[in-house]
Amino acid sequence: MDDKLKTTLKHLGLFIITFITASIAGTGWINGNVWPYTPYSWDDFVLGMGFSIPFLLILTVHEFGHYFMAKYHKVKTSLPYYIPMPPFPLSIGTMGAVIRIREHIKSKKIHFDIGIAGPLAGFVVAIALLTYGYATLPSLDYLFKIHPEYAQYGDDYADHVYTYEFQKEQSLRLYQEARVADSLEAVQNGEIKGWSFPPYEEQASYPNVSIGKPLLVLFLENFAPDKKLIPNANELMHYPLLMAGFLSLLFTALNLMPIGQLDGGHVLYGLVGTHWHRKIATAVFIAFLLYAGLGYVTPFDGFESLLWNVPLYIGFLYIALRGLKKSTQETLMYALIIFTVQFLTPFVFPHAVGYSGWLFFALLVGRFLGVYHPPAPIEEPLDFNRKVLGWLSLFIFIISFSPTPFIFG
Repeated sequence: MDDKLKTTLKHLGLFIITFITASIAGTGWINGNVWPYTPYSWDDFVLGMGFSIPFLLILTVHEFGHYFMAKYHKVKTSLPYYIPMPPFPLSIGTMGAVIRIREHIKSKKIHFDIGIAGPLAGFVVAIALLTYGYATLPSLDYLFKIHPEYAQYGDDYADHVYTYEFQKEQSLRLYQEARVADSLEAVQNGEIKGWSFPPYEEQASYPNVSIGKPLLVLFLENFAPDKKLIPNANELMHYPLLMAGFLSLLFTALNLMPIGQLDGGHVLYGLVGTHWHRKIATAVFIAFLLYAGLGYVTPFDGFESLLWNVPLYIGFLYIALRGLKKSTQETLMYALIIFTVQFLTPFVFPHAVGYSGWLFFALLVGRFLGVYHPPAPIEEPLDFNRKVLGWLSLFIFIISFSPTPFIFG
């Protein structure tokens, strides 16, 4: 078997594994069944394909946008490497896909073209699928099959089911049903139908997952023929086409963040050059890190918690900020300034909370991907059409980004 065939089979194998993990994860979002944690059937897998097919379609178009643009400029590149993720609960089954550029890119214009081609191509397909999804929303009977307890409220279900009282009632009902079904042993062991379920007791709060819709999704909801059919933010994950479109916009926005060698970093570098890229990327990265950590460590956490969390969190900030390539003293200074601002903010704005889920992404960028863009040997200015596309892509970043994509609780 020659090397080319081996490489092709590797790409194909990764795609197949990713398709399987994304399909299983999609089923979990739609109806809660996730293999091997719950009973799982072929019908469940087919249901999950309603998520995996559109999501991987957008992801594939994005990566082949990069691929074909690289080929156009005669830059050696690989086919996409799909990255599977184990389909545990709340997983999306994949960490995306990447192509590998196999030679140094010689000009700023080529950096720009390859960087912008992927997100623009994927964005067009995402818009088309989301528009179709909102134009063809199923009746509320679809949601009531997933949540039969909502049916009693009809069109007004959202006014009733997202309350502490309702969740408490449902928890008690599930506990009583388990006992009636002679499942007391399963309850005592903390397992019912594969899910963790402790013996009933009144809780301070009940878990819930909500989707933070970006501006573009809110706009596309206007294409729904019946506004009553638009899924609540707590139910969007049950609509596979909409969920795939939402995640695709989120991935597009993250790729278009004007930092380092992300797609948006290539675009910003093409628009403003090395000098201004360093300044803008630094400001964006610090602002992103500042927002992500708001509320993560507060003066109200208690002494014992602060004793451990404060030095650990400052250490985390220091590691993430190493991407700025400053001296040890300067990096530590930045870490302490960011921590101080975050720590004192609750005194002035008690309800100001960021999204700690972005801290991992900030670490990934700061420690591994880098904040700055390496200069190209040829830095010719972009033509007018490319500049228009570049600023358009930054606008796409704004309308596709969700500051809090997933809200738990």
